[in-house]
Amino acid sequence: MIDRSVILEKIEDYDLDNVKIGVLASHSALDVADGAVEEGFRTVLYCQRGREKTYIKYFKAKRENGRPIRGVVDEYIVYDKFEEMMKRKEQERMLADNILFIPNRSFTSYIKLDRIENDFVVPLVGSRNLLRSEERGEERDYYWLLEKAGLPYPERIDNPEDIDELVVVKLHHAKKRLERGFFTAASYEEYIERSRMLIKQGVITEDLLKNARIERYIIGPVFNLDFFYSPLEEEMSGIELLGIDWRFETSLDGHVRLPAQQQLTLNEKQRVPEYTVCGHSSATMRESLLEKAFELAERYVRATQRYYEPGIIGPFCLQTCVDKDNKFFIYDVAPRIGGGTNAHMSVGHPYGNTLWRKNVSTGRRLAMEIKRAIEEDRLGEIVT
Repeated sequence: MIDRSVILEKIEDYDLDNVKIGVLASHSALDVADGAVEEGFRTVLYCQRGREKTYIKYFKAKRENGRPIRGVVDEYIVYDKFEEMMKRKEQERMLADNILFIPNRSFTSYIKLDRIENDFVVPLVGSRNLLRSEERGEERDYYWLLEKAGLPYPERIDNPEDIDELVVVKLHHAKKRLERGFFTAASYEEYIERSRMLIKQGVITEDLLKNARIERYIIGPVFNLDFFYSPLEEEMSGIELLGIDWRFETSLDGHVRLPAQQQLTLNEKQRVPEYTVCGHSSATMRESLLEKAFELAERYVRATQRYYEPGIIGPFCLQTCVDKDNKFFIYDVAPRIGGGTNAHMSVGHPYGNTLWRKNVSTGRRLAMEIKRAIEEDRLGEIVT
């Protein structure tokens, strides 16, 4: 892991009047860029050839006398592969450009974590060491952290033969690099049947199945809680609930739109839904649940500070289900900007707007924190 002192030395050479916000062009990059532009920063997006048009053509920025009048992407660099941004000359260019880099899930998926931890010397706004906790199966993954924090998560089933009620089997998709090969089963026999079907279809593999995590399925709505923790805040609460989102998943959402009789007529290839995330929507929850949600965040933040010093910095997302008794269960954790925050860009999150009395998305809240850190000469407290 790059020592934090190395990063602090890098920002000593920065021209803080000309800081730019950089992000890998995928996942939540538009929210990051929109928030940065809204707070007066220029943006640089790092793209991969073949998927760059969204950023360099359709959301390209136009300014008049420095004022943005259209779009959010001021500058961009297009690589043949994302990992080319790790070359020394590219990192030197970022440092010369005074880049503060925002890590998102695509960054940690397309770039090996070992390289992010040990070779990427560009200052990250957020917690570099926490990024690895998102990888299920790591020694100190987010399940380990949730247990240390005393936070609720679905019970794990170690042996498929012990399945006696509906479970979800969590594993990576065999072909879609960033997606999931999840499936559900209510018995060992159904587990065998569905896994064989998905292996035959090439959705999962035997090796992936061996390392899958099996959890009891929580029946209830899904709430992705988009939080923010500010190490700069000393007077008010450092923890903010900016908003809530939920996912659209293919082909799962297509299945639930079908009447039961039609579901029963699906052929073998159509019968088992996939859980590929293709979009998000905004949500709110009843106010009597909000204090419980904040308690989850409080305990998570304390645990990160104890076991992953300096702890979480900036945005994080607790992905939860709420059961019939209004109890929360955390089924996933994003220790960086969440994947659903584009649902709130420009218009802001419902709760973030209420808190800050203006339209505040996660991307804008990040830019607000960077601006404050620069103004108060505390930038070293939010980068790693």
